[in-house]
Amino acid sequence: MPTMKYRPNVAAILQRDDGRILVAERKDVSGAWQFPQGGVDPGESLETAIRREIYEELGLCPEDYEIGVMRGPYRYLFTRSSKRWGCDGQEQHYFLLHARPGCQPTTAVPHPEFRSLQWIQPAEFQMKWLPEMKKAVYRQVLLDFFAVDMT
Repeated sequence: MPTMKYRPNVAAILQRDDGRILVAERKDVSGAWQFPQGGVDPGESLETAIRREIYEELGLCPEDYEIGVMRGPYRYLFTRSSKRWGCDGQEQHYFLLHARPGCQPTTAVPHPEFRSLQWIQPAEFQMKWLPEMKKAVYRQVLLDFFAVDMT
């Protein structure tokens, strides 16, 4: 049986002091909300990757947030039609980031991936926002980080 190849990936859960977390609606798929995430470049540490992704996707600098706990890896397989980067799926490490006062994420970045942002309570996350391949990871992440059972 062939070995599965997973693309290294980081994902961010940005949380405010009121407990709300940031979700982002994909620019290319209306109604598809997710946590900001992206690939880890060769030779890049997970922390460097999450800082780069947060800057690229939300326009946030390191002084806008504090890195909290990291958990992972979480894995999912791409659907047969969505395989990319020569990989069968993604191996993600999730970071809980604490937004500092005045933190203002934006979609107005040079290469936007998101059309809209919203702050929600963790239990308000909707599995219908996700493609099937990501649902098990999000259920586990919400349970691991916030003790929210989405089953």
